[in-house]
Amino acid sequence: MDDWISSIEPDFPCWKGYSRLLAELPGSGFPDAESLNRLLPAGLVSANDAPIQFVPSESLPDVDYERHIFRAGEVSTRKHNWHDLFNALVWCRFPQLKVTMNALHFDQLQREKPGRRGKLRDALTLLDESGVIVAGSDMSLLTALASRDWQSAFVAQRSGWAEAVQVFVCGHAILEKFLSPYKSITAHALLVYCSAPPALHDLDRMLAALVSDPGVFSSTADLSPLPLMGIPGWWPRGGQNQDFYDDADVFRTLSGRKNPSRVIFTGDI
Repeated sequence: MDDWISSIEPDFPCWKGYSRLLAELPGSGFPDAESLNRLLPAGLVSANDAPIQFVPSESLPDVDYERHIFRAGEVSTRKHNWHDLFNALVWCRFPQLKVTMNALHFDQLQREKPGRRGKLRDALTLLDESGVIVAGSDMSLLTALASRDWQSAFVAQRSGWAEAVQVFVCGHAILEKFLSPYKSITAHALLVYCSAPPALHDLDRMLAALVSDPGVFSSTADLSPLPLMGIPGWWPRGGQNQDFYDDADVFRTLSGRKNPSRVIFTGDI
């Protein structure tokens, strides 16, 4: 674990937006809560006005994770744990989104009966663990993704990935999977149409508003499955030829009983 940074390929597309944060962490010794706290935006607080900070998990035994973050601002963080490291990095990159998701979890926990879990919390958890945002101005490409028309999205419209859309990873479990990437890694995407590429702080604000709007985000149906290795340049082990995309175990089409996912317009938020 001392040489932890060697496990990450910083030039790989999934780390786009995280490379600066990774570079600011100590290269020797797995990052601890104290070093991660230095990366947090100044003045970040929970929706309950509690200052956000990462705290070693052994100092927080038996706390209710989401409720404790809301009330005390303390994010339980395990030592030498990749999953929690990547969760912390997402907090640092998308702070408003994470604060908003925590507030929504807290609100739903207060409303739900014990042992019951509603659709919104399922959607929030899926986005938090496995989420990506595909944002851009190519409506045809976004629609192909929503319809799981992989031949159109990844082959016929291949140039659009470099010219008209951007992919932002916000799911920390997805980042963890890229320590040992494999072909079938599948994220769950928010497909967002915007006329111009968003700056990071604008994207963070936009996503926080998006997940807060029940007319836009309310269940896992609002997230579109996305086999990430189909994205041009994302497969690290050779070419993405026709045989690659013909793998039906990875590139699964939409069944006749399901509707295409939604493409969200920034004007909807």
